[in-house]
Amino acid sequence: MKRTDDRLLPVLLICAQALVWPVAPLLRGTVPTAADLLVAALVAGPVTAALALRRTRPVLTLVVVAAACAVGAGPLPVGAMAVLGTAGVALALFTVATERDTFTAVLSVVTLAVWQLFQNITLTGLSDHNGLDLVLTALLYGSACGAGLYVRRTRRARQAAELLLHRAESERHRLPAAERRRMERELHDVSAHHLTAVVVTAGAALGLRERRPELAAEALEFATETGREVIRALGAVRAPAPSREELPSPEERLRALVAGFRRLDQPVDLDVDPLPEGTIADAAYGIVREALTNVARHAPGAHTTVTCRYGDTRTDVVVTSAAPPSGTTAHGAGLGGGRGQGFLRSRAREAGGTLTTGPTPQGGWEVRATLPGRTAAPVEDTVPRSYRAAQLIAAIGLAVQPLLPALITRPESIPTGSHVSAGVLFALLAAAQAVTLLWLRRTPRTAQLTLLTLALLWPLAVQLGDYTGPVLLPPTLGMVATCSAVAALKGRGELRARPPRARAHRLPHVPVPVPVFALAATAVHATALTIAVLHRGTHLPAWEVITAATAFTALAVGAARLGGTLRARQARATEGARTEQLATWTEEAVRDAWSERRRIAAGLETTVLARTADMVSEAEAGHLDATATRAREALAAMRALLDAVRDGEGDTTPDLRPQPTVQALDLLAHQCRATGRDVKIRLTDRVPARLPTEVDLAAYHVAETLLATGDDDPAVLELDADETTLTITATGVPRGADTAVRARLTARIAPLGGTLTAGRPPGTAQLRLPLTAPDDEERQR
Repeated sequence: MKRTDDRLLPVLLICAQALVWPVAPLLRGTVPTAADLLVAALVAGPVTAALALRRTRPVLTLVVVAAACAVGAGPLPVGAMAVLGTAGVALALFTVATERDTFTAVLSVVTLAVWQLFQNITLTGLSDHNGLDLVLTALLYGSACGAGLYVRRTRRARQAAELLLHRAESERHRLPAAERRRMERELHDVSAHHLTAVVVTAGAALGLRERRPELAAEALEFATETGREVIRALGAVRAPAPSREELPSPEERLRALVAGFRRLDQPVDLDVDPLPEGTIADAAYGIVREALTNVARHAPGAHTTVTCRYGDTRTDVVVTSAAPPSGTTAHGAGLGGGRGQGFLRSRAREAGGTLTTGPTPQGGWEVRATLPGRTAAPVEDTVPRSYRAAQLIAAIGLAVQPLLPALITRPESIPTGSHVSAGVLFALLAAAQAVTLLWLRRTPRTAQLTLLTLALLWPLAVQLGDYTGPVLLPPTLGMVATCSAVAALKGRGELRARPPRARAHRLPHVPVPVPVFALAATAVHATALTIAVLHRGTHLPAWEVITAATAFTALAVGAARLGGTLRARQARATEGARTEQLATWTEEAVRDAWSERRRIAAGLETTVLARTADMVSEAEAGHLDATATRAREALAAMRALLDAVRDGEGDTTPDLRPQPTVQALDLLAHQCRATGRDVKIRLTDRVPARLPTEVDLAAYHVAETLLATGDDDPAVLELDADETTLTITATGVPRGADTAVRARLTARIAPLGGTLTAGRPPGTAQLRLPLTAPDDEERQR
């Protein structure tokens, strides 16, 4: 449906153009000539076709539409190209802004405006009466470009949110499986090394008891030490420290992968940045593994370079292989199924990225994948500087093209003027306001003051340019930029009120409060409008002019504030829904992984740990036969538990899943890092190994609430304790001071007698939980 609507727009434009000309002249009794109709048809046809294909080649469409309308406007009557030359060009420019980068969009609108200005100067000179057609056309182009950039930014934000949700959903199913694999691997290590060694040692000592009686004491001592080590290791498996990563990092996995190919005599160089656990790391690992496998199959012995760069907005994975050495035979060329390239592309696509493959100029092969980065933003291809230079050269050439006839025309035939027209002055003021708006985000206070100053220059431009058109038009044009700034600042302030980052020069970067700026804008624009009306002359008293001007500007500024507020509420509702969904999926992922950990830990406690403890007791008592028996029982129980783990999910229903505690903070941090946020958990040595149940549960839920506020900043949670209090300090949580977040945290810690301090310093929250439960009277209160 969207594509059909897009194709209908050019048809609607050509129908509107036909109504303006030639239908309207026909109704007035003016019959166009056949030559005019032929020229109009020859121009309208290519313009309509180009607009229908504008999304595939937007810049080329803009050039074709603008050039065709300019050529057709010469021989045709006035109005013959009015709709296509304005709305058609604006539609093409809007498409450029939505489909291309910001640099290309701004360069296109500037080039188009300068081209039209030079064409106007070539035809009429600088004293072309009022020149309002140039100003209004430039305003139309600027509005189209601004609307396109806004649509593009909104679309990119929506795509980033969808990609982040997709990544979070993938991680929701991945975390429990990853936790199961971690415990399975560590249990296997314990059984393969420790318990097996005890069984073998005890068996050897029993077999050599008659000839080597001293081996029995050594076997018993070894069983005791190894049993205690097994108990300690299994305790770490059940409850890993949140501040310690047990799983190998993605960087270590890639290095191990490359080391394996090097052992196969494949020269591979690796340059990799640290990657977070998650979908991006899995995709990068799979792409590198498949690419290196293809090199080993088709180009054995070829020197290969693996590069992985992890950035804020993108992750680049490049595997480049040189040409294979001469005389080598690709013995594995026929072993593949021919699906490797498809699997590579699907893996990159599932992670939200793109992948390209192809030969290199040196005769090798390159696999290049572009994946999302930390912010989960849609991936954009980088543009080389040579391409930017070519864009600038082409834009300058197109812009100065209207001045070329002046170089071959006699000087006396060029129109001249004694002063600059009002239209040129208005265009310069509008351009200055547009540039100021571009700096509104970086230097808000400077931009606000500049906009107010420029608003007072519009009446001066009316006087200097001898403007004779509608008196309300210039001040109204001057209000457009100020109202846009009011709406933008209001929307931004409503959307996210967070403390500003520390800067060396704070004053220019602190915006004027929106109500103050709105009042100042109303006063300044009312003054400008009053000056313009009184200078032109009116029969109304001055106080009525002042009242009407103030009411008009107050209505316009108020409408801008209302628009900004509505937009911010909509954006806040969308962001709130996304944050809630992320929090829900994070909660489900951690609870599922915690259930897996507790399920396996329960098997350890009832079988393996109990038999291992019996083995240690028998070894300490000096019973070698019983020690060997208990070791075999523990090993058998371990293998049975591994088989149960490999079978998959346990029997725990969602309604009976255990509640996570502080020991599940490593899972929470793992899930947050997998979805693009850097989170670190630190536990000091003073935190007791066993906390009171209520404190243990509350501490985890406090950490979960602080990390589920929707912030993107790196966060650090530190847990410390003394004899009576557990202290949780969170940094990097600017929204921890929000009213809703404070209410949830207070509701969680108030029954335990805890306290909360948030926002001092900004982005920091500190909670204190007493380690001794309050009495019944205090709990009830």
